[in-house]
Amino acid sequence: MLKKTPLYEQHIKLGAKMVPFAGWEMPVSYKSIIEEHNAVRSAAGIFDIGHMGLIKIEGEDSLTLIQKTTTNDASKLKWFEGQYSIMCNESGGAIDDVFVYCLPAFHLIICNASNADKVLSWLKKQAKAFKQAGVGVYENYSLLAVQGTEAEKVVSKALNVSLAELKHNHCLCWRDIIISRTGYTGEDGFELVVAKTEIEKIWQAFIKEGVQPCGLGARDTLRLEAGYPLYGHEYDDDTTPLEAGYGWAVKLDKNDFIGKAGLVKEKQTGLKKKLVGVEPEGRMIPRAGDVVFDEQGKKSIGKITSGTFSPTLKIPIALAYLETNQAKEGDSLQIGIRGKKAAAKVVAKAFYKR
Repeated sequence: MLKKTPLYEQHIKLGAKMVPFAGWEMPVSYKSIIEEHNAVRSAAGIFDIGHMGLIKIEGEDSLTLIQKTTTNDASKLKWFEGQYSIMCNESGGAIDDVFVYCLPAFHLIICNASNADKVLSWLKKQAKAFKQAGVGVYENYSLLAVQGTEAEKVVSKALNVSLAELKHNHCLCWRDIIISRTGYTGEDGFELVVAKTEIEKIWQAFIKEGVQPCGLGARDTLRLEAGYPLYGHEYDDDTTPLEAGYGWAVKLDKNDFIGKAGLVKEKQTGLKKKLVGVEPEGRMIPRAGDVVFDEQGKKSIGKITSGTFSPTLKIPIALAYLETNQAKEGDSLQIGIRGKKAAAKVVAKAFYKR
C-alpha cells in the first residue's frame, strides 16, 4: 500500500495528478509541468517533499558515526550549518547522497525517499560499533521546499521571519520549524522541516500568498536543467561520487570512512566513466537507458541516465555516463532514440545557471 504525506488531502483539493513514487502517492503536477517549472524560474513554487527521509543521530558519538559513514568532512560544520555528502558501500559505490545538518542537540540527515529504509538500516548497523550514537527516524516532522527567484521574499512574508542574512547551506530555527537555505532546482530557495501537526497550516499560508504548488514533474525538469543527480539515475550502488563529478564532497584527507579505499584506488587508476551533459541536435528527447554512440554512430560509449525537454532553454537536454576518453566538452556523438540516431554533443552538466 502506498504511503501518503501529511499534505495528501491538500493535493487532492488542488486537483493534483497523483502518481506512485518510491512507495509514496505523490503529486506529479497540478496544472502543467511547464507552468510549474516556469513559476520557479520566474517567481516561486512550493513542493511537498514529505516523502524524503529524515533521520536523527544523537549522542556523544554522533559525529564519529557520520564521519565513518559519509564522504564529506562533517567535523568542519558549525551549529546550524549543513553539507552535501555521500554514503558509500565498501567499494565506493553510492548507497545514497544525503544532506547533513549540524544542530545543537543532534545531527539531522535528509536522504532520498527511495533509500530511506536502506539508509536507516545502514546507519543503525554501523552505530553498533559506537557506545553513544542513537539513530532513529525524525518521525514527527515532514518537509516542504519553497524555491525560486522570489523565494526569500515569499517565505519571509508568509512566516514573518527575516531571512536576508541566512547563507546558503545554513539553517535557523523559527518557532518549531527548521528553515534551511537549500534546494534542488538551481534557484535560490528554502527547505522547511515542519511538525506534521502544523504542516497543513504552513502549506496553506503559502498557497494564500499565491505561491504555485509544484509536483514531481517540475522538480525533475528543474533539477535536470541544473545538472543535479537523482539516485537511481545518476547514482547507484555501482556508481561512485567521483564518477558523478562530486569529488569536491569526498574528503580523502580525513580519517578512514566506508568506501575510502575504493575511492582512493579509483582516483589513482583513473575513472572508467564520467557523468556529462549531452545536448542533442533537433527536437528528439533522449530518455534514461538510451544508448550513446561515438561520432560515427558505430561504437557504444555510454548510456543516458536522465533526459527531458528543457522548459527554460526550449531544447532537449540529458545527462549521460560516457567512457572517460569520450567525455570531453565539445565532443560529438550520436544517441539512439526510439530506433533512430540523433547527433549530439557533450556539454557541461549544468545546462542552466542563475
